[in-house]
Amino acid sequence: MTTPNTSTEKIPFWESYRFQRIVSMGSRYLIAVFLILFAVLPALWVVSSSLNPAKSLVGGTLWPKNPGFTNYVQLLNNEFFPYGKWLLNSLKIAGITSTLTMLITCSTGYALSRFRFEGRRTVMTAILILNIFPSILAIVALFATMQQFGLYISWLGLDTHGGVIMIYVAGAMGINALMVKSYIDSIPMELDESAMVEGATHWQTFRHIIFPMIIPIVITVGVLSFISAYGDFVVARVLLKSADKLTVMVGIMLFRSDRFDQDFGVITAGSVMAAIPIILLYIPLQRYIISGLTAGSVKE
Repeated sequence: MTTPNTSTEKIPFWESYRFQRIVSMGSRYLIAVFLILFAVLPALWVVSSSLNPAKSLVGGTLWPKNPGFTNYVQLLNNEFFPYGKWLLNSLKIAGITSTLTMLITCSTGYALSRFRFEGRRTVMTAILILNIFPSILAIVALFATMQQFGLYISWLGLDTHGGVIMIYVAGAMGINALMVKSYIDSIPMELDESAMVEGATHWQTFRHIIFPMIIPIVITVGVLSFISAYGDFVVARVLLKSADKLTVMVGIMLFRSDRFDQDFGVITAGSVMAAIPIILLYIPLQRYIISGLTAGSVKE
């Protein structure tokens, strides 16, 4: 009678679970490092170029020789390109756009979430369908519309900040209203009913109960609208013509096309300064943005 072989064969290390786990973790870290470098190195190169007194990319390094703020001084003192004015124009347009977008989308989202009226589903379906098409397809129609508006309301026509703001607000209302609606859907309806029993109106219920609970999504909508309007190029380039009314993104492009071969350091300095407002806005509010984007994704 033969006895079974109870001895266990030793598994090679490269076939063991430990080795596979090391390979798996190592590959993840390598991919993460590659993606971080891919995202960070271009930004570091731009910052380095803005501090480099040289006017060309040739021989550029991540840490230039004799770094300084010469390019920034030349940028702000350039009499042909009013960079400071362009930056203020962008902040003005983006600030007003984000404020109006927050006010309109909050009320719209509350109405879509709490009220039941005829055509409600049709409105939401139309919003979803319209957001499928890229906004660049409507640029010719927007130009013609603004041209007609200017005949009757001068501050909403071509080459006006009012016209650009109106287009930005109209374009941001759709998907942002649905985001707010989804967030409000996660708030129990019993809170509204309790307030109504106590005699509160819809406006009082929204102002004192609903609005304090949707602050994260309101901040999210405001920040995203600000970034979208601040960084837009196409609409501002088509509608704005006067040099003193241009935005910073359009201004940098015009400066690049005119002096790219001579003042690359000045152009990168303009890019760095243009990014500062976004960084200062996003970093302190990022926790609200994350909460606003995730809290309304699952309805309890």
